[in-house]
Amino acid sequence: MKEADIRKYAALMKELELTGLEITEDNKVVRLERTQPVPPHEAVVIQAPAAASVAAASVSPAEQSVHDWADVIVVKSPIVGVFYAAPAENAEPFVSIGDRVEKGQTLCILEAMKLMNEITAEESGVIEKICVTNGQVVEFGTELFRIRR
Repeated sequence: MKEADIRKYAALMKELELTGLEITEDNKVVRLERTQPVPPHEAVVIQAPAAASVAAASVSPAEQSVHDWADVIVVKSPIVGVFYAAPAENAEPFVSIGDRVEKGQTLCILEAMKLMNEITAEESGVIEKICVTNGQVVEFGTELFRIRR
């Protein structure tokens, strides 16, 4: 089977949200599998409960960081793969700390089974932290970015 055909089937799997596909062609069987992505509303936003009746002046720095979590979007890896910060080896990274990103903007690429998967911002905000390094293998659920709304 040609690489172009495999890419076509992989795109179809993504479009139809399939986790597996088996194709038989000329007595050869090719099986494509992928992990089921976690819905964005469950995977990328972490909100800490607000502390009741705490005056702003009496909040310690440690407590303040907990309160700030309501404004932070955590982007996690939906698959196991290799993290790439840039579109090519010597290219500028997609994003850097302090960059303003818009909803739908590419943040990175995750390579899984020779397929390049673009990870995009679910909401607009400012990149607060990049949690992994270029070329690092990431697991499902690994924190990739923190974006402040």
